[in-house]
Amino acid sequence: MIGRDRKTMPTMQQLYTPETGDARWFVVMGVSGCGKSSLGAAVARELGLPLIEGDDFHAPESVRKMRAGIALTDEDRSGWLDRLGQELADHDKGAVLTCSALKRDYRDRLRAARPELRFVFLALTREEAERRVGERAAVHMFPASLVANQFATLESPVGEPGVLEVDATAPVAQLVAQVRDWR
Repeated sequence: MIGRDRKTMPTMQQLYTPETGDARWFVVMGVSGCGKSSLGAAVARELGLPLIEGDDFHAPESVRKMRAGIALTDEDRSGWLDRLGQELADHDKGAVLTCSALKRDYRDRLRAARPELRFVFLALTREEAERRVGERAAVHMFPASLVANQFATLESPVGEPGVLEVDATAPVAQLVAQVRDWR
């Protein structure tokens, strides 16, 4: 680089991380089996944002409960939501979080951490969620027996500000394009 001082050249991280003004924060949300992890990873890759996998932040006791087929309570989720909110707050240049965010109160807690937060709601039927969760039973902590509880707990985010509802059965590439182009 003739005539350029290496100290003033941007680093690779700066080249591939959005400026704060262009930063975007997303929560890819929905019931278990809707495809949060798959879409979240694909959106993060497409937009050059870090991925925060919400399941990684559950307390060990909560993981044990889910594996045993015991639904989590609001109390169980409280500390988890606090940790996820802190993760969002700590990512100044944007991030993609995967989180069920089943209740309006849970979403509002996350919005409090990052007011410009947007939610991508992966909608699908209970039957499809049960089929998907059943197929991955050997490799995931969440049993199909808890899907019904997730649907009973779900307070649809449709109509809330900053929510994009997408069809969870659509191809991931199509969903990524919808999220990428959402303004």
